[in-house]
Amino acid sequence: MNYFIFISALITFVALIGQLTMGRKEYLKPVLGSEIDLVPKKMMQSLFYSMSVLLALSLIILLAGSHHSCPMYDYVHKMVRFIGMAFGLFAVTQFIIVVTSGISGGVFKLFQWVFWALIALFAILGTL
Repeated sequence: MNYFIFISALITFVALIGQLTMGRKEYLKPVLGSEIDLVPKKMMQSLFYSMSVLLALSLIILLAGSHHSCPMYDYVHKMVRFIGMAFGLFAVTQFIIVVTSGISGGVFKLFQWVFWALIALFAILGTL
């Protein structure tokens, strides 16, 4: 059992549940209920569910990569490294956006970067 990758999978699971519950309520629904044009609304909805699908697929790959009995362990291990790099870039991008946003306490209000950073950290540590 690769505990680093397993921890990354657990964090991904928590992020996915948060995305589909709190994220939907606190971020997606207000945008969809706003007075902005339909095109940006649908784009936000598409991006929201695209990220949800990415989290779900990443969770499956991380779970497979956390156990040495997986028949395609070596191949999955490379995918885990890719997931780690992708989520690391998500974290950096979101952190820069949050810090430069001018939102008071933005680092704590837009906290998803912490999840992305932890997913990345443990996934990459698990592949070393």
